[in-house]
This record gives sequence, structure tokens and C-alpha cells, in this order.
Amino acid sequence: MSTCEQRLNAAFSQGSLDVYLKKFVVGVAPSMWQAHPASTLGELDEKTIRNAVKGCWFPVHAMGYNWLKGNAVSGVRIAGRIRTLMKTYQDQGFQCEKVILITHSMGGLVARAVIHPEMGKLNDQVLGVVHGVMPAIGAGTAYKRMRCGFEGRGISARVLGYLGSDVTSVLANSQGGLELLPSQAYGNHWLQVKQKGETLKRLPENGDPYDEIYKIRNKWFNLFREEWINPADLKTSGFNNSLILLDRAKSFHSEISNTYHDQSYAHYGADSNRPAWQKVVWEIKNKEIINDVDRLRVVTDNAKGKLYLTDPELKTKPNEAKLQFETVLQEAEDPGDQTVPLHSADAQLKSGKFKGVFRQTGYEHQSSYSNNAVLAATLYSLFRIASTMKWSK
Repeated sequence: MSTCEQRLNAAFSQGSLDVYLKKFVVGVAPSMWQAHPASTLGELDEKTIRNAVKGCWFPVHAMGYNWLKGNAVSGVRIAGRIRTLMKTYQDQGFQCEKVILITHSMGGLVARAVIHPEMGKLNDQVLGVVHGVMPAIGAGTAYKRMRCGFEGRGISARVLGYLGSDVTSVLANSQGGLELLPSQAYGNHWLQVKQKGETLKRLPENGDPYDEIYKIRNKWFNLFREEWINPADLKTSGFNNSLILLDRAKSFHSEISNTYHDQSYAHYGADSNRPAWQKVVWEIKNKEIINDVDRLRVVTDNAKGKLYLTDPELKTKPNEAKLQFETVLQEAEDPGDQTVPLHSADAQLKSGKFKGVFRQTGYEHQSSYSNNAVLAATLYSLFRIASTMKWSK
């Protein structure tokens, strides 16, 4: 925020271009910030910046939202706050006609709700949007964390949810949280069960993870461990309530599937060295033949990705213990930013609606805006968007 405030409002000093912009933004090929070739972006010149900022003031505001609520609700509320803010400036005598939105992660989903014609209805007042590390169609990471908790052992994991039971008790009761799961647009076969290199099961098969994964019961690989949903034993919580939230999440994803602003730019992780869960793979370690994966039942679950399963129909000799199948969720292997897989973020590129897309390396999801290439690409995008402004008078 401070970078945007400073660089947009002090692009020129006594007629001379800001040193930072001259060194890192102006005259720099967007390929330096890993712009995708399909974007066909040209270098930004001083004249474009001068015309974009001439006579303008760019106040920068942060607008938070309750991420537990549905993103449509947040979009409506943010749109209302933007309208109020614009009127405040207009009442002060400013010619405030448009805003530019900059997002991070889930904020991108909120911004799409802000401009949606049946949600925030603010498209005409938005000049453009810069999306950062958005899970455009969800992330397999959300399933992984609901079953196995957050990665690492530091304070972040402890706060966000070290165990799957911690994360499930929050996200299973949160429409916004459930909207981070892979949507129908994510595609088939991202949840897999393997043994000795052979794929025993892969879901979804018919393009609907809600009905094929999230809503199913009594399967060891389903999304919800039902005993984790409502540890406080609240009357308003439980599996049936989670189904209602899932239905709303499904509707939201469907409604915004093609909603992007005409002046959109995006930057996100495409880093093989910072893998994320596009695919989520359970690996069964035993060599014994499994006749039916669906038949297996959980004996123990450490809520960190290690299960022991049994086959209740497998016959044993008298006084012989049931055979247990050790099953472990595999590490992430798909390029991304350690949270959002490239597969999801790339939905923006594939939409064909973006003016510029930067597929980048070198940063972790949460700290993306600390990366110099991200900051440069963001400023570049902002100046490009601002240069399209046509004032009413």
C-alpha cells in the first residue's frame, strides 16, 4: 500500500521521473517480471505515465472483509463501502469517477463479486483490477489442509490450524473457507489414491467435486471427518449445515466463473520450487492387494496426513488382528506458490480476458507483495490501467 501511495502520487518531482520508476518500471521489458508471451505487453514509457497521473491524486485505501462469510456477501459490502468513499471525495469537491482494485488471494474472488452484475454491481465504477495470487478456481490445498492441517511447525501453522481437525472446525462452518476448495472448473481426477505406482481411484470422475467428494459420507477419503466439524456441539453446526454452505459455495463459483473486468492484470506463482497441491494423492504403503478402496475404513487418523485403514470384509483367522493399511498423503508436487497451484491461477490466462498475466517464481503465497518483481508488475499494471481513464469532463 505504501509503495502504491508513494509511486503513484510522486511519479514526478519538479518535472523529473521518480528514480525508482526510472530504474525498475519505465523502459523495462515486462518479460523481466515474467510476463506471459500471450499478453504481448510493451514497455511502459515516461509519456504514458505522465499522461496517466497528470492532474490526478491517487489515495490508497485498504478494505478488509470477513473471510469466513461468503465472498458474494463480502463483495456486496465492499462495493457499498467503495460507493460511500467515492461520494465522500465527491462531496469534498474531487472528481472521483473510478477506482482501481488491487487484490491478494481470496480478495480476488471478492473483487469479482464486487463487479458482478447481480452482486456488487460496481463494474462501471471500476477502471481496472490487479489480481495477485488468486485461487481463481480453487485449490487442492484447501482439501489437504482440512484433512491434514497447515504445513510446518511454526507459529503460523499453530494459529491457522496445525491439525486437520483444527482447520475443519473452522472451514466446515465457513462459506468463504469452502469457496477455496476446487470448483467444477478445476477438472477431474485431482484427488487420487495410489499403491505401488498404480492409481486405484481418482476423483471427481464426472466434473462435480461437490457431489463426488465433498458431500459423500462414510468414505475415508471424503472431505469431512464429521467428528471434527462441531467440537463445541453447537446446534447451528454439523454436517447438514456444512452441506448448505457447500451448495452456496458451488453456486458462487458458478456465478463468477466468467466474471473478470475488461481491464484485468494478474500475477501469480508458477514456481516448481514452491509446489502446491493441484493434485492431492493418498499413497497406500502396504503391498497386499486391495480389492475395493471404497470399502476401507479409518482405524486411526493423526490429522496430519497419516491414516491406518482396515477392510471390514476381509476375513481373518480366529484371534488374528485385522490387517491395517498405512496410508499417507503425499507432498505437493505441482508448480505454484506453496498454496495456490499454477493450474488454478492459470484459469485467468486461459480466460483470454486479461490484458496482462505475469507467471512468476521466487515467492511464497502470503508474502507475494514483498517480492520486487511483483511490486514492479503491479505498478506497471496500475499505470496501464490509469492511462485508459476517460474523464466525463
